[in-house]
Amino acid sequence: MANVKDQLTSDHTELYDTLVARRYFNKFDRITGHLARIAAELETEGQLTRADTRVLGKYLGGVATTFRALSHKYLMTGRSDAARRLTIDRHESGFPVAQELMVMAVDASQAEKHLSGMASEAELKDRMVRQVVGDLTIPTALQFALSQRYYYEALQAGGIFWARNDPDAHWIEQRGDRRHYLIHWAVWDTQVNLPVVYLMDVEDSGRKALPSDDYRWPQVQAGLMAQAVGGLKLLTIASGIDKDFPELHPKRLRRITLGPMYSASFTLQSGPISTVLEGTKAPEGEDWALVWTVEDLVADRVEAVKEGWFSSVERQIYRLDPIQGADTGTTRTERMIILPEKPFQVLVEQNPQGLRDLRKFVVGAGVGSFRRGEPVAMSRGASPPDPPGYLRQDERVCR
Repeated sequence: MANVKDQLTSDHTELYDTLVARRYFNKFDRITGHLARIAAELETEGQLTRADTRVLGKYLGGVATTFRALSHKYLMTGRSDAARRLTIDRHESGFPVAQELMVMAVDASQAEKHLSGMASEAELKDRMVRQVVGDLTIPTALQFALSQRYYYEALQAGGIFWARNDPDAHWIEQRGDRRHYLIHWAVWDTQVNLPVVYLMDVEDSGRKALPSDDYRWPQVQAGLMAQAVGGLKLLTIASGIDKDFPELHPKRLRRITLGPMYSASFTLQSGPISTVLEGTKAPEGEDWALVWTVEDLVADRVEAVKEGWFSSVERQIYRLDPIQGADTGTTRTERMIILPEKPFQVLVEQNPQGLRDLRKFVVGAGVGSFRRGEPVAMSRGASPPDPPGYLRQDERVCR
């Protein structure tokens, strides 16, 4: 028990200084600004459908909104005695710990009460001016009050990626006598402290539409959330739904894990990514790399299985990767890494064994247009850098 506690203590750290906290949130503001463009590229390639991209985009936007809300909450870290400190997981995560998200949910439930007892934004700013001009002192307490007002307003506005984002069913189409849904849900995984999104394509042969079925839908939602654990195989989740609900037929299940985020400034890492970041010596805001993992399970065929004496039910037979599928419970797993130009150039020069097979997306400092990049040779000076604002993709991909 003591070893577990020590491990948690060493993995988690508090951002205790104002400038440190602001650099952390500025970094994630840049990172989250690129994610929708990555999803759009995966749609262009056919890895995601239009519905997938729309649903995933909402979750990615929710992650960005969560970071903005937290940046208000911890704006005065290190300056006000009342200000709290953000706790992040610095080992194989780089994201805030799940406890931060749980506290946010509690704060959101009481946001209206907090806001009703606070002075307005205009009044707080007026008091600040009068204190600076009249008393010649820094209005720290008022600044803290205003930051907390912004925080509760952000929670009240919604669009947050919560610790639990319960399943929802997105209508796709009618296929003969079956309805086709995209069921999606997400969690801030407490084991790895990372946001994880699940997308499941389901055919429904029930008499009543699934979202309006008071008998099946609550049970499906509860079952999916109970299995939203990173260590659980997709094959286990899909097969469980297929068996427990005979009128639901999961055709495809994907799990998208956003992170870890590696940074020379904020996280502890070992292996090739550590040497890449250490050798980058990039300007502030460009010393990072974000891993994005997509696990995919696809139904290969259908078999009729006897149930009782006189009836049979349909069971999905899932296609597993011939090499690692039995161990991973997936049809395929793809890991991608998103990083700025400077860390990418160091990665090209070092060419570490452990990162060669990862698909790479290179992002610029701006938010310009997207273009597909040419293959990048693994040697010094082989490819000139893209103009700022472009997102480039390394085409050397093991498929």
